[in-house]
Amino acid sequence: METLKQPQKMHIGRKICRIREIRGIKQEALAQELGVTQQQVSRLEQSEEIEEEVLEQIAKILGVTKEALENFNEEAMFNIINNTFHNTSSDNSTLIASSVNYQPTFNTIEKIVELYERLLQAEKDKNDLLKGK
Repeated sequence: METLKQPQKMHIGRKICRIREIRGIKQEALAQELGVTQQQVSRLEQSEEIEEEVLEQIAKILGVTKEALENFNEEAMFNIINNTFHNTSSDNSTLIASSVNYQPTFNTIEKIVELYERLLQAEKDKNDLLKGK
């Protein structure tokens, strides 16, 4: 027996919230642009449906289209970012843009010190070799 799984529709308020957060816009700023209170924005973000006119205003403030808000898919967005980061094209602008938020998993200072110590040891070895030790 096969059950058809209908696509899970994330309500529009959560989509607005995620795009707002990604864009780095606080609820207070969105509220001010809309001419409402922060509490009203909070309620909007908890709403499954929002009037078309309000949705268009929010989209304009967030710098996206109404359709982008309606069709926003966080998983797809992360796939796009991931694919962009791992892109091996010769276009360095992609690499530069992707590396702006690079967070290494190692301590860079320790690596610099380690490299410096290796270079220092190599220099000492070279001096010893030249002196004939």
